[in-house]
Amino acid sequence: MEESLKPLMTVENLSRTFLMDDREIKVLDGVDLTINQGEMLGVMGASGAGKSTLLLLMGALDRPTGGSVRYGSTDIFALTEREKAYFRAREIGFVFQSNNLLPEFSAEENVALAAMIAGADKNESLKRARELLGLVGLSGRLAHRPGKLSGGEQQRVALARALVNGPGLLLADEPTGNLDTATGEEVFELMAGLNGQRGQTFVIVTHNPQLAERMTRVIRIRDGKIVDTGADVIKSA
Repeated sequence: MEESLKPLMTVENLSRTFLMDDREIKVLDGVDLTINQGEMLGVMGASGAGKSTLLLLMGALDRPTGGSVRYGSTDIFALTEREKAYFRAREIGFVFQSNNLLPEFSAEENVALAAMIAGADKNESLKRARELLGLVGLSGRLAHRPGKLSGGEQQRVALARALVNGPGLLLADEPTGNLDTATGEEVFELMAGLNGQRGQTFVIVTHNPQLAERMTRVIRIRDGKIVDTGADVIKSA
C-alpha cells in the first residue's frame, strides 16, 4: 500500500524566523515533510509551536526564511506574486477556525464568489456553489446570510467555499475549534467523507486527539520542529 502513495507536496528544510523587539524568534526550524495524494494528515502541538505558520507557508500566504515548498514539480516560492495568487485560487483550499464569511452575501454567493475570483463565470460559479452546498447538507440554506446560520452551518459553507475550485490540497487550521463537540464532529465527518469518497487531500491542525486518531497520519510540532509521528502523537496528546 505504501508503494502506491504519490507525493503531492514536499516541504524541505523549511524555516521561518520573525523579528520581535530586536530578537529573532524561530517559529519553524528545518521542517521536512511530504504530503501524499489522498491522505488526511493531522498536525498537533501546543499553541505557538509553529502549526499555523506551517499551514500559511504551505498555502503560499507567507514567505519562508529558508527552505522550499514544492507542489508537484512547482516551487511555489519561485512564483511571482501574481502566479502565487493564481496557484492559491486554483490548487489550495483554506478553512480556518474563524470562517471569514462575508456577512452581506448569502451562503450561495459566498461560495460562488471564490469561483468567480478564480476566473469562472457567474452561472458556472453559482452552479458549483449549489452543488457543493448540497454536498455539505445545506441545499435548503442557499439564500441565508451567515448571520442566519448556526456556527456549524457557517463552517459547512466555509468548507464548500474551500472546495469550489477543485483544489488538490485543503488546509484546515482548527476547523472545529469554535464549535461544540457534537457540531465539530459533524464537520469533521464531512471532511472525512470527502477524503474517503473523493480522495480529497487534507492537512488539518487540531488539538483534539479523538479527531486526530481517525486521520491517515499525524505529526506533532514542538518548538518549530517535527518531533513525533504516528501513534506516539496521539498517546502524548
